[in-house]
Formats: sequence, structure tokens, C-alpha cells
Amino acid sequence: MSGNGTAEVSRPQHRADGRGARYEIQGKADQLNHTKGEHGACRISKLGSGLDSGREGKQFHSGVDGEEEHGNGGECAASPEFCVYLNIRLHSVVEIVVKCVHEMKNWEKPFYPIIYVRGYAMSEGEQDETTVDPFCGFNLGSAVYRATTDKTKARKFIFESPVLRLISDFEYSDVYKDGLDIVDAEWTDAISPRSIVIFRYYEQGSTILGTGKTEEIGTFAKRLSDLILKTRDLVCRDGNAGMAADFRCYLVAHSMGGLVCRAFLQNPELGDDAARQCVDKVFTYATPHNGIEMAGINIPAWLGVTKMNTFNREEMAKYLNVETLYARPNKRVDWLPESAFPSEKFFCMVGTNRGDFAAGLGMSRTFAGQGSDGLVKIESASVWGVDGDGKVSAPCATAYAFRSHSGFFGIVNSEESYQNLKRFLFGKIRIDIWVDVASVRLPETIEGKNVNAVYQFELLSSPQKKPWFLTRRVAEEDSVACRSHEQLTAATDDGKKIYMSTVFLESQDDSFGQGPDAPIVGQCYGIMLRVRVPDYEVDRKFWLDEHIEGAALFQGSVLVEVERPRVAGGDWTAKYDWQDKKPGEATLPLTYKDVGNDKKEMTIDFKSKGKPGISGKIRFLVSAWNG
Repeated sequence: MSGNGTAEVSRPQHRADGRGARYEIQGKADQLNHTKGEHGACRISKLGSGLDSGREGKQFHSGVDGEEEHGNGGECAASPEFCVYLNIRLHSVVEIVVKCVHEMKNWEKPFYPIIYVRGYAMSEGEQDETTVDPFCGFNLGSAVYRATTDKTKARKFIFESPVLRLISDFEYSDVYKDGLDIVDAEWTDAISPRSIVIFRYYEQGSTILGTGKTEEIGTFAKRLSDLILKTRDLVCRDGNAGMAADFRCYLVAHSMGGLVCRAFLQNPELGDDAARQCVDKVFTYATPHNGIEMAGINIPAWLGVTKMNTFNREEMAKYLNVETLYARPNKRVDWLPESAFPSEKFFCMVGTNRGDFAAGLGMSRTFAGQGSDGLVKIESASVWGVDGDGKVSAPCATAYAFRSHSGFFGIVNSEESYQNLKRFLFGKIRIDIWVDVASVRLPETIEGKNVNAVYQFELLSSPQKKPWFLTRRVAEEDSVACRSHEQLTAATDDGKKIYMSTVFLESQDDSFGQGPDAPIVGQCYGIMLRVRVPDYEVDRKFWLDEHIEGAALFQGSVLVEVERPRVAGGDWTAKYDWQDKKPGEATLPLTYKDVGNDKKEMTIDFKSKGKPGISGKIRFLVSAWNG
């Protein structure tokens, strides 16, 4: 203890999960444990017998704007970031002053505010319904799970909702208080970095609280920009204004909400550059990134009633600022210019269950057709990065779940989607999964003939000992990756490198950068790869000889364990085993090579026996995530 009676404070030891920090103060025989909560509260507990709160157990906290007095338990509602001064009287004689310095950049990363952007509400009644829902559907859970494509059976599986899980798993909170939202003029409080902010963009056009006139998507994008800046200002206030330059947030969006986010990010006329710089990651559920098809026809531009032409590609090209890219022969708009937002920070969650989407008495799923979630085509629900020359740079991280666009079996209210969301936002390891085909072998009787065939690549991936998949691509759900025989036998490799999915792994023990003696961060996960035997056509006729419907050219399950380095710049460790040889184990070393951009490439060879057959590699691009 210093001569003026002030305790010396040791360097903050940040907890591995980012939820608090521990300050230890030595004052003779007295010890104080001070833990910072996420909502502006500090708790004081006595570790040693020599600490007494004095004055009948009262403890004092002096905030930025003055001193507040609290009773037993030491609960205090300070600024939403850090307490600035904590005064404790020892035997009414000695005052310890603990200075708690706010370091948002290190303290909260990767726990930034989450801004949720809901999807399309077509009718006046739907817009009013979402207006009166404080969380716009982000609070909906589900108690059912479709384990198979058999519609007669469902399995009980409780998923509480994204909002509740973010609160219970990561101590997030909403931003409603005394009946107010942060956008209301009467709101005056600061908010925590761990806040869930709902972008209630239909409120102004509802008949209940607004004009009754639906606004354009460009207007929604501009107001999203305003909301981001408002969130930044409230998080960084109360003496923390200097942290505004380091402020970051996440955008999480369902359906059309993802288009609102892209319009804001990609079109410089729809929002403020300062707001765009605040966005760290974007996660979309079932967003029609390439528009909506009904009966195989894109929604027409003239269908302006209820703003349905928002999903017309020609209109989308304008508000997404991709008119030059749309002018190409394929007429697609699912492009994300790297100059607007980095593709590696964008995640697409794709639904594949059309059968359980009940909107419009089932008419929607009928017109959307096969290969959809009941509204959005699977092939239209993801985006691809493009560089300054208009060339594809990389696929955005994508995962697939057997969930419908919304409803009881909806994609937002699902465990699979939540697992991908939390791992993408807060995970420690990123793994992009590719299949590189080396060769395909035809049945001997048709070798050398004019053959046409489509190969279907299926992939299932899940962490070990979990009852759900992080990604699920199977033929029965129309979510497979397809390649033609011509592509797989061409002289070039363009069609032989197949992006399958991206998984993010987490760990309860964040030891990265904690020293060589710390336990290693690692996780086991399983991958099932299957390549279906194609329906061969010979001279434009279906070849039935030797054909077995549903058979596989190759099928195998592999367990992979990947461990991050103990220290920054250290070596990665990876092991694997094919599960038909060593069930439940991963013992064989998996080597890697550096491929730039801090990514490591790991490969596992696969090969089927005989003819027909296929050979190639499962290729993993592995990188540290969130530092």
C-alpha cells in the first residue's frame, strides 16, 4: 500500500472467455477481488479475513458523475463499460481507490454489439405484427427437429431462441428500458458492448406506429446506417468517446434483412462510410442474395405492390450497386465486391427444407419448387466475393441446414443455425472445406464412348458427440455440389476444385497466446464425404447396365482434430483417422503448408477401388479466427 493509503493494482488479467477481468489489490493482509460485469455492474467480495467494509458493512462507489452509496453485496450501476473509481473503507480508516481502466478493444473482442435485421413482411397485417414484436422474431425458439426427410415424424428438440441463448451463453442483453428503444428521443442511457439491438425498420411504415406506407429498401439501408452510429455513440459514451474509432458491431439478418445489409455495405449512397467501417462481420439466414424465383421466373420488376420487386434482379443490381456485374451473361447479383466488404467476414446460412414452409397455405413452397427452403432457392442463398477486376476471389463462408425459411422448422429458430452463428462470431478456428478431384473412372463397358454424367458431392460435418450438424449437404435435400463429367475430365482444374462448406470451431479453453505451458486449444469434428454414382448417359441415352440407384462411387467418414498454436506464430497440430479403421479416434498426423493470408492447407487423400471410381483430396484451409 502506498503512503497516501492507495492500494497498488496489478496488471489486469483478462479472463479467457472475455467476460470479465480480475484485479488483485494487496493492502497488507487484505485482498480484494474486483470483477467487471458486462452491464456496468461491479461486484466486491472479501477474499481474506482482514477486509472489512466498515460503517455497518456499507461499501462505496464513486462513479464518473458523483458518488453513489450501496448496501451489502456491493452492487453498483456504474457506466456500462468500466467503473472509474471504486472506494472501499477499511475499518472506517483507510480508503482504497481502485482505478479500472476501460480497454474496449482488448476487453470485449470478439463480443461486440449484435444488430438483428429481420426479413420481409409482405402484407399490412404482417408489418403490424412485426411492429408489435419487440424482437421481430429473433426471440422465437422451437421444440421440434426434423432428423430425416420423412414428414410424418419429428423429433423433440428444445432450442430456446437466439436471443435467450446469446443471453445465457455469452451474457448479452437487450437494449429496452422503461418502455423505450435506443432510437427513441427520450433515451439517454449508455449501453453495453454486449447488447442485442433490433433494427425495427417496419415500424415507421406500419399502420400502428407509422404512416401505413412501406418504404423502399434504400431507406431501410440508410436507417440501418443511422442505427449503427447511434449504437456506437451509446457504447462509447461516458468518458469512452476516444474508443469510437475502435468500435465494431455485427449484423445478423434473416431473409430480406440480408439484402438491407448488403445495400448499406455495397452502395455508397445508402449510408455513412463511418458506419460501414464499424461492421466487423455479417451473418445471413436464408437471404435471397440472387433474388426470388416463382415457378422458375424471377419476380418481375413491375410487381411493385407490397414492394415484391425488391427481389427482382434488375432492381437488386441497382440498390446493391452491382449493375456492371449483373450485365454479364449469367445475370446474377449474388456478388460481394471485396472493396465494399471483405468476403471472409460474411457468412451465409442456407435452408434446404421446403416441405415444412407453410406460408400461403403451402403455395409458396409449391411455386419455389425443389431445391429451396420453401421460398429461396438454395443456389440463390449465398454470395461470392469479387475482386477489383470482377473476378471471383472466394466463396463466402456457407453452411447448410435441413430447415425451412421460417415456421416451426424455421432456420432462425434452430440449433444448427445458432451453432454456426456463435462460432462465426466468437469461434477460434476457421476451416474452409474443399474437395479436389484428381480423376474419375468410368465403367469399363462405356470407356471411350460419348458419356454425359452429373456427379453429386455430399458432405456432413458435426463436432464430436453432438446431435446436430454444422453443415448438411445431401442429395435428398437438393443441397449437393454438382459437377459434370466434362468438368471433371477437362484439361483445366477450374471445375475440379469444389467448395463444400465452412465450419468454425470453438473451445472452452482459450489458451492462445497464454504461454507454452498452457493447454492447447483444439476440437474434434467428423466429416462424412460421399460421391454418388451418376446416371450415365451414353450417346444421349440413359445407360442402365450395371446401374444401381443411390450407390456411391466413394463414401467415407473421417474424424479430424485441429489444435491452434500455443503461442502466436507457433505450429499447428492436426490429426485424423478414417472411422472404418479407428472409430472415434484421430491419431494419424496431418501435415500442412502455408498458402498465404495466414492460412494453412491440410489435405486427406481419398480413393475408391475399381471402376467406376473417383480419387482426390479433401482439402482444408485452416486459419486462426478472432485473433
